[in-house]
Amino acid sequence: MTTPHTAVGTADIGVTGLAVMGSNLARNLARNGYTVALHNRSYSKTQALLDAHGGDGEFVPSETTADFVASLKAPRTVLIMVKAGAPTDAVIEDLAAHMEPGDIIVDGGNAHFPDTIRREKSLRDRGFHFVGTGVSGGEEGALNGPSIMPGGTKEAYATLGPMLEKISAQVDGTPCCTYIGPDGAGHYVKMVHNGIEYADMQLIAEAYDLLRSALGLSAAEVGEVFSEWNKGELESYLIEITADVLAHVDAETGKAFVDIVLDQAEQKGTGRWTVQSALDLGVPITGIAEATFARALSGSVPQREAGRAAGLAAAASGWDVSDKDAFIEDVRRALYASKVVAYSQGFDQIAAASAEYNWDIDRGAAARIWRGGCIIRAQFLNRITEAYEREADLALLISDPYFADVVNTGAASWRRVVSQAVLNGVPVPAFSSSLAYYDGVRAERLPAALIQAQRDFFGAHTYQRTDKEGVFHTEWSADRSETQQS
Repeated sequence: MTTPHTAVGTADIGVTGLAVMGSNLARNLARNGYTVALHNRSYSKTQALLDAHGGDGEFVPSETTADFVASLKAPRTVLIMVKAGAPTDAVIEDLAAHMEPGDIIVDGGNAHFPDTIRREKSLRDRGFHFVGTGVSGGEEGALNGPSIMPGGTKEAYATLGPMLEKISAQVDGTPCCTYIGPDGAGHYVKMVHNGIEYADMQLIAEAYDLLRSALGLSAAEVGEVFSEWNKGELESYLIEITADVLAHVDAETGKAFVDIVLDQAEQKGTGRWTVQSALDLGVPITGIAEATFARALSGSVPQREAGRAAGLAAAASGWDVSDKDAFIEDVRRALYASKVVAYSQGFDQIAAASAEYNWDIDRGAAARIWRGGCIIRAQFLNRITEAYEREADLALLISDPYFADVVNTGAASWRRVVSQAVLNGVPVPAFSSSLAYYDGVRAERLPAALIQAQRDFFGAHTYQRTDKEGVFHTEWSADRSETQQS
């Protein structure tokens, strides 16, 4: 066993929390020429990293927090990679006890953004910089180049930014890392990234289900369809890995791997947080919400068992697909249009949060850093970046000419897919809610007029008129005369 030692002031950055993500980020930093201080609550993990990957670069291991902090150059910069919540708070306090004003503490975990706002303010008051940083790309991305979304102060980014940009994924010579905004901005954008990821995965799963249900294709055959789709405008990491998963055969049973996986999808909270925040902001992110609810439904075992036991009827006549290739193309177009809606809704949410919290987030820059390294990396993110470069304050992404053409061209296919799924009892909550959103934003007039009239009737909530300015109330329980409130 290597004996930990202290080398005062030699490390460029420290990493504490050496599970897979922390270890891989530490290795990535070392591979890119930085001297990396290492620390973990259990020194055995530090030793394991050194034994397996000590040749990746210069590492300075420490057993105690005091030695770990002492091994760093000023301003000391520490990246925390531990479980979100109380463990993160405990590590922050432990570090702060040994650090000095001007030092930088970076949280690279999936923290809830209100926690990041709280921590940043508390540490700022004590003279420290706190940087809530979203990191996307999983284990592979952490090692070979993730998408990185740092918040905090611009002063901290001046020190930290060059390191993060160097270790991030690179697309067309541009790093997939940029300064997002103050306090919780980085973690917020990562949260919405994960929300979009929920929607993207649900839409892909619904497309898979439709192809198997309607056409009777095997998992491997559906995988071939996805492989073909990945050669065109749907090219993305999630489409690519879906094809790989569907082609995989379980070694024990010889069955398609996807057919032996229990159909209960788990979640770690970021999708739920995204939906909760959207509700607080009043932003309709229907695709993301339905994807989150779909995961919850998949795990609602007592309810699903009761539904099957009750013999709830599909009242469906069975699929009758006369043109296999045309159906596959309809599903592809519906998938693309629905994915675009999910991204459009996610960027609307980022804009609303930016205004609410005074973050001044550049949505084009966010799209740019999602082009590589992260889970939702996709070809059409280039198009999203271009859309926001043309109009930074774009009110609706799908109103941009490129995306308007995508959804308009796909609308007929979209409707056929959703209607056939409904007629045949196949649940497509993300497809159908995305289509409903599309119809909602393009509608000349919505039934919200009736809702507002109802609200005025039972609660005197007032209403506005189409034909003149002002706010009005009708005396429903009296003579039904109208009064102007303002």
